[in-house]
Parts: sequence; structure tokens; C-alpha cells
Amino acid sequence: MEIKYSPLSPFVRKVMVVAHEVGVADRIRRTAVSVRDEPQSIVPFNPLGKIPVLVTDDGSTIYDSAVICEYLDATFGGGRLVPAERPQRWEVLTRAALADGMADAAILVRLERLRAPERQSETWLATQMGKVLAALDHLERTVPAADKRFDMGDIAVICALDYMALRLPELAGYPSWPKLDAYTKRMAERPSFQATLLAL
Repeated sequence: MEIKYSPLSPFVRKVMVVAHEVGVADRIRRTAVSVRDEPQSIVPFNPLGKIPVLVTDDGSTIYDSAVICEYLDATFGGGRLVPAERPQRWEVLTRAALADGMADAAILVRLERLRAPERQSETWLATQMGKVLAALDHLERTVPAADKRFDMGDIAVICALDYMALRLPELAGYPSWPKLDAYTKRMAERPSFQATLLAL
């Protein structure tokens, strides 16, 4: 298998965490692509020009990250990370969707801040940061118990939180969300997160 990726994407990291969890990380060849500078390198695999894209052993392409994660879990993990039973399935998928949306908003903040100061929209930044903060507040209120079964929701949340700590320095350490900070530190000990650490 092959993954088309960008090194600092929280969505790529999410896929690779799953790959480690289900034992196939060493079977996935990584091909870095620049969706901004070389869109032609990814559009043939995903018409939206977005990463990650997984190319399977038979040449099929799968995107986006949520679909890739479920494919890896169903194919190699026996559905351990995304439970089939209801209502647990909906709870896990909803939590993962919240984390993905939070990461999306954080990425938009990061991109806006890269623009020249006079071209930045304070309204846009406030809107996206509002989404981030609302998600953090919700996650703080719903931090799972330490003995809860590890699942796709945990993976998505940690990958989003670690990305934001890296790219939005005002959130580093999550001082306003102590339960979330403790949860993040607890999860950081897991080998799959250790093997996929983001670094500038």
C-alpha cells in the first residue's frame, strides 16, 4: 500500500496511528506531495486535490482520512477501533467528526495567519477560533474515563490536539482545559502516538 501525504497533516497522522494500531504501518509506503505547489501530483488520485490518499495493493484509491481509517480498521483490525454495535458506533464516529472539524478550523486559522497582516480577516479568524474553543470546551466536559476502550474517537481527538499545540501556540499545554491536558498526556504514552509524533 501507499499513502500520499504531507508530514504535518493531523489527518495523515490519524491514518498512520490507525496503521500502527492494526499492525500494517510497515506495509505502507509513504510518498510526500505538495498539494499547493504540485497539485498535479495528487489530483489524479483525488479530484479534490487533498491528502491523505491511500492506494491499496490492488491499485484502488481511498480518501479522505475518515474513510481510510475505517478501511484499515475493517480490513486489518477486525473493527476494533470503529465498533459495529450501536449506539457506540455513532458515539465514536461523532467524536471523531468533532475532532476533524476542530482540526479543519485550526488549519484555517493557521493559513489565515500566514497572510500579510493587512490582508488578514479578524472576523474570519474569530469565527474559526470560536469553533476551536467551542470544541475544546465540549471535549473538556466529555473527557473519557481512563479505562474506556481505546477507539477512533481517541485517535482523531489526540491528532487534532497535538496539531493545534504545534500550530496555535496560545493553546499549548491547554491551560484552560486541565482534564483535556491530562487526557492528552495519558494518551501520549501509547506507542502508536509515539511513532507518529509531529515535529517542525
